Amino acid sequence: METRSSHVPDGLVLVNTGEGKGKTTAALGTALRAFGNGQKVLIFQFIKGSWKYGELEAIRRLGEGIEIRQMGDGFVKHNQDATEETIAAHRQKAEEAWQKLCEEVQSDRWDLIVLDEINYAVHFGLLSVGAVVDLIVHRPKRLNLILTGRYAAQEVIDQADTVTEMTLVKHAFQKGIRARRGIEY
Repeated sequence: METRSSHVPDGLVLVNTGEGKGKTTAALGTALRAFGNGQKVLIFQFIKGSWKYGELEAIRRLGEGIEIRQMGDGFVKHNQDATEETIAAHRQKAEEAWQKLCEEVQSDRWDLIVLDEINYAVHFGLLSVGAVVDLIVHRPKRLNLILTGRYAAQEVIDQADTVTEMTLVKHAFQKGIRARRGIEY
């Protein structure tokens, strides 16, 4: 059991990954918990772009001390429809987000930073796993990080204190039910 003292414990690194639903939702729940405990929280969304997710408005209403930034260009499609031009646009957005994130991490203003969908950004080659590992290793010691998204790289998992894999058992989408406001966004 942690005792209160002037010593600030080292921050933790959590990874939410896997094929199942709930990776971002779990991270946002932890962010809300940290905010409720008086901590300053920043949520960086690497893939989500212009969609109007419910969490954006909820966090805006909470006011100072918790912030969410949509830094991506929408969902990355790595299939026959993807062109080098569209991938380059996603890569550019990811690199811009990465630079801003690195500044925020080193500012030491935050107690928790959520790197939402960063595992996708690494998996799709928008960011290097080496850069992510370097950020984890060289962050301010007290800073907690949560990294979300499918396909977490083994190098990231190796650096984490807690890794949760969400397992898909069944999803409404498989029955043709479209995403619902308040559930998926």
